Amino acid sequence: MSAREALRAEPHIALLIDADNSPAAKIDVILTELSTFGVTNVRRAYGNWKKSELKGWEEKLHEHAIRPMQQFDYSKGKNASDMAMVIDALELLYTDRPDAFGIVSSDADFTPLVMHLRAKGAAVYGFGAQKTPEPFVNACSRFLYLDKLGADVVPETGEAVPAAPLRVPTAQLKQDAKLVGLLRNAVQAAADETGWARVGAVGQQIGNQASFDSRNYGYSTLTKLLAASQLFELAHEGTSQVAVRDKRQGKAARAG
Repeated sequence: MSAREALRAEPHIALLIDADNSPAAKIDVILTELSTFGVTNVRRAYGNWKKSELKGWEEKLHEHAIRPMQQFDYSKGKNASDMAMVIDALELLYTDRPDAFGIVSSDADFTPLVMHLRAKGAAVYGFGAQKTPEPFVNACSRFLYLDKLGADVVPETGEAVPAAPLRVPTAQLKQDAKLVGLLRNAVQAAADETGWARVGAVGQQIGNQASFDSRNYGYSTLTKLLAASQLFELAHEGTSQVAVRDKRQGKAARAG
């Protein structure tokens, strides 16, 4: 296979950034994350570039070959970038036909767009702040909170320091009924007759159901999150054969 054929074989991703609502300091980690899914060959950032608030983006645009899309504010107190992003996303969907979209914003107004893109077969990887409304988060194929990723910038010095992911403690994980239900149902769906399931299969089950990433809870892998919840037994940890079983089923099996 030639280099050109190999490039075509990789999924193509269109990255659209709502610069008015996104930190420039996180663009490196966003691009790194998207590189695990394919080639980000369309890169656009939307905003009114006459605003001083967007100055931090200028260097990043050149460094990462991101095309600035100028959008004037037609009404005082509001920006028109959202509408411009929606129009471009739909145009790209029906012309360039990327395999996936990266949407960087914390604005729930993009929820209908994400739902439409996914209905047409495109994956959508969302990135935003912890405050991002749940409907937008849930609509994405996967959503990552930027607060949990990469480096933070110290305002006084401009120095980048590693972001310290705050791990959700075990007690809080157990109290999250939605998370517990999602994990248990996924393990059950992927389990064999003994109740054991490969963690990779569990992750696939979860991905088919919800926008989920263990890093949003402060854990680098699904295995670590499952272990931290203390609701599951783990076997073959540290290997590619790592498996998981609901502790309730383990107790029932031993009792039988």
